[in-house]
Amino acid sequence: MLNNKVILITGGTGSFGKKFTEIILKKYKPKKIIVFSRDELKQFEMAQIFSKDDYPCMRYFIGDVRDKDRLYRAFDGVDIVIHAAALKQVPACEYNPIEAVRTNINGAINIIDAAIDQGVGKIVALSTDKAANPINLYGATKLCSDKLFVQGNSYASSGKTQFAVVRYGNVVGSRGSVVPFFLDKRECGMLPITDKRMTRFWITLEQGVQFVLDSLERMRGGEVFVPKIPSMNIMDLAAAIGPNCEYEFVGIRPGEKLHEVLVPEDDARRSLEYDDHFVILPAQSFDAFRETSYKGGKPCPDGFRYASDTNQKWLSIEDLQEMIGLV
Repeated sequence: MLNNKVILITGGTGSFGKKFTEIILKKYKPKKIIVFSRDELKQFEMAQIFSKDDYPCMRYFIGDVRDKDRLYRAFDGVDIVIHAAALKQVPACEYNPIEAVRTNINGAINIIDAAIDQGVGKIVALSTDKAANPINLYGATKLCSDKLFVQGNSYASSGKTQFAVVRYGNVVGSRGSVVPFFLDKRECGMLPITDKRMTRFWITLEQGVQFVLDSLERMRGGEVFVPKIPSMNIMDLAAAIGPNCEYEFVGIRPGEKLHEVLVPEDDARRSLEYDDHFVILPAQSFDAFRETSYKGGKPCPDGFRYASDTNQKWLSIEDLQEMIGLV
């Protein structure tokens, strides 16, 4: 699927982009991999790992998804776009709401326009559990972005350009997540805990990349793909990382939930369940999708909700320790 293709990753110097690049170079023979991001230092550092001397297919483009003209130039001749660029730190988005809108929403619009006009074949946009029933600005901008990408298929009237979304939970060890934060704090012997009831979905970087690749192959345009991934309670997470630490309960921060949702009840009405994932189908063409493209999926029952507190799969303390290399 990816051999001899030109693949562009927005936000390509982030945790996902680097792992995606590593896996693509290992498993496929792309014509080009274009890392598109706005930080020249991170590109320089990434180029030390994936140099053009060792990997002639690598390209590094400075640019911002806010800049439509730059996207038009960058998307010339591109077959596949993975959209991973976003402002995603919840407190930063709350404090800088206009900047979050400009990147997460206006940037999505720019990508849709540029992809259609330049004839890009497939675009997969990365989303988050915070986009389901959002209570913070980051989640709200990502929900808006998700809807823009789903509806982008209507704008691409020729059908040549297809858009889909991948939505999953917290990535173990990604920059800014609680795992590296706890690893740092355990040296002090004290871990700050928001609320002992809190639960979250968890996925590894490798699993996230593989799910994007699977979704890229499955997509017909307009879907939101959701993997079945385990949950974990914050107290088990703390016990896994700092078993000898004391805890300080600091309360839930603004914009946080006790539990996260990946498939809300209202979306479940047009969702199909498979062994390892869910597909939220576009509202405007649900019947057509169910009948022609997604046979074998089981419609979710009325009132179904895929949430971190009612999940059937849970990570044990030992599971997480193994995932982050503590055992």
